[in-house]
Amino acid sequence: MFELPCLDKSPTVDSRKLDLSFVFPCLNEEKTLSDCIRQVSESLKKGGVNYEIVVADNGSTDRSKEIALSMGCRVVEVKERGYGAALRGGIEAGMGEYVMFADSDSTYLYSDAAELYETAKDRQADMSIASRMTGRIEPGAMPPLHRWLGTPVLTQLINLLFNGQLSDCNSGFRCIRKDAFKEWGIRSNGMEFASELLIKALKAKAIIVEISSGLRCGPPGRVAHLRTWRDGMRHLLFIFSEKPRLFELTGAIALLASTLMQMAAFITGPVSVMGKFHIFDVHSQAILLLAGILGTQLFLFSCMLYLQSDDKALNLTRKLINLDEGILFFLLLSLMSVMGLVVVFVALKWSMQGFSNLNLANDLLFWVHTLAVGILSAFGLLGLHVLKKAEK
Repeated sequence: MFELPCLDKSPTVDSRKLDLSFVFPCLNEEKTLSDCIRQVSESLKKGGVNYEIVVADNGSTDRSKEIALSMGCRVVEVKERGYGAALRGGIEAGMGEYVMFADSDSTYLYSDAAELYETAKDRQADMSIASRMTGRIEPGAMPPLHRWLGTPVLTQLINLLFNGQLSDCNSGFRCIRKDAFKEWGIRSNGMEFASELLIKALKAKAIIVEISSGLRCGPPGRVAHLRTWRDGMRHLLFIFSEKPRLFELTGAIALLASTLMQMAAFITGPVSVMGKFHIFDVHSQAILLLAGILGTQLFLFSCMLYLQSDDKALNLTRKLINLDEGILFFLLLSLMSVMGLVVVFVALKWSMQGFSNLNLANDLLFWVHTLAVGILSAFGLLGLHVLKKAEK
């Protein structure tokens, strides 16, 4: 078995002997780091794993680095701030075939490290996850909002959108095959790193397994790096950003359906159904207008996501994204001209009524709907061209 000696400087490691690199992201963790390193070492030694421990220091100002070096760990300085940045730096520096990581706040069951590695190895998995949700969570170890709402909702959303079978998408205790990690192209610097790692693995059809683990309370007085609402929204936005097809189809359906129904309302006028229900009056048209604007915005949002995604857009979407700027300017000018004519028409009708009692709502809402979605689309597509040129 390969065992790291205790040195007062970063040890030299023979990468040919390493099965596993264990990475601790670290930012001022002097109170808990030594205990985490000790527990991981005990577990991996007992499991007969050839390993190294890498501490990815993200700008600590306490004794964290000195503690890590004194316990025989390699310290990697990661200048770019953030949980994801620290982990990426540590994983890239790892010399093992597999890389495992966990927070250095003494909340995970580090004694499960050997089992987590063996599970990945035996199942030939690209990633193994120590699930907190199927294990024992100590009272007070996880805020109720995280346990009963945040983690379950985000986990089920990832499962639904990316065909996963996970129980804990936010577990920070994972083991991954390093070659697979390189292929996934992980880029996140913040807490959303956890979601990106899972989503990229699922999209790559990677083999992902879980073991039952748990969570315990951190030391008294420790301030968590996680910010519930900020980081929760980062996770949610990243999940959606990896599924542009969802917004493309939802937006296109909402836009098409609302526009066709608005056209029907313009042609038929208010309609009574079975003498009880009245549709296609001004209230229905106002709601259809909102649906059309929302559909346009969702569709344009999907177009923006496609610019930064490897997913393939529908053929019509690709054609719209690649429309020539001249055509878009002509379309925009034409729509603005029509809008001007509509305004002039309404002004004339109003003047003919003595500037009172104007009743054009049913007809006017159809034109407002058509012009609104058209102008929003033209401006949005022009904005996409600006983004494309900026990326080049």
